[in-house]
Amino acid sequence: MAGGGNKAVVAALLANTGIAVTKFAAWGLTQSASMLAEAIHSLADAGNQVLLLVGAKRAKREADELHQFGFGRERYVYSFIVAIVLFSVGGLFALYEGYHKAHDPHPIEHWKWVPVAVLLAAIVMESLSFRTAIIEANKLRGTTSWVRFVRNARAPELPVILLEDFAALTGLVLALIGVVLTLATGNGIFDGLGSMAIGALLVCVAIFLAIEMKSLLLGESATREAQQKIVSAIENTPGVNRLIHIRTLHLGPEEVLVAAKVAVEAGADAAAIAATIDAAERAVREAEPMSQHVYLEPDIYSDTYTPDERPAVPEAPSH
Repeated sequence: MAGGGNKAVVAALLANTGIAVTKFAAWGLTQSASMLAEAIHSLADAGNQVLLLVGAKRAKREADELHQFGFGRERYVYSFIVAIVLFSVGGLFALYEGYHKAHDPHPIEHWKWVPVAVLLAAIVMESLSFRTAIIEANKLRGTTSWVRFVRNARAPELPVILLEDFAALTGLVLALIGVVLTLATGNGIFDGLGSMAIGALLVCVAIFLAIEMKSLLLGESATREAQQKIVSAIENTPGVNRLIHIRTLHLGPEEVLVAAKVAVEAGADAAAIAATIDAAERAVREAEPMSQHVYLEPDIYSDTYTPDERPAVPEAPSH
């Protein structure tokens, strides 16, 4: 995991652990549905940060015979699990608790202002965590918009933390509104509605995260900027006439596979072709250091070339 992503994850873990403890204490005193939903949410978030740290550590394992390109995608697997936890433990529980409270509302009768104090303190702690994530993300984001940064990021930790912290802050505001309205009116239905709003928010964020992580698990190409660097490096290598086609694939957040077919001089000998390919591979790695696996195939370009049809895949034997 990149240093910035690791720092943001640790900051979020510490913040959410402290917040969860205070929220559970406040729920024990007041029996507020919004407080319970928020406590479960913070507990789920803390567990999610642990999952991100575990995924980052396991992704560093050396390649073996079965996994010859390493374990870099394990970070995507654990990030996908984060989305599932956020959806089920955070979102669905908050919806259930809010529905139950809205259909059987009770006012907050004891320790009435404890939830307000806890929620305000949680907003401060969560804001500090969110600030850390924003600072670390800005180091990588540059002039890219936030939406595009989250959608195009190949390292999952910072986008996950950014979305989790955003959802947490918004959820805290919703919980605060629900609790204050319940205290002001004596009607517990607002507490239940606050919990349901938190649940709906978490479900939406979890679905968005799941879609993004699924795309990374399936295998995304290098970013457009990275591909432009790779293409330029190949085309500017002496001895390369043109780039015929190229395919890139992220094997992990900081590990890219590059496969390309390049046109060389028709009369070049084997030694010259090998030297050209070696030079092109070095140029690719210098232009884009994440290109750890580079496979370039020399060919003679022809305008009339038609690729052969792919052989039919044999049918599986019937039983």
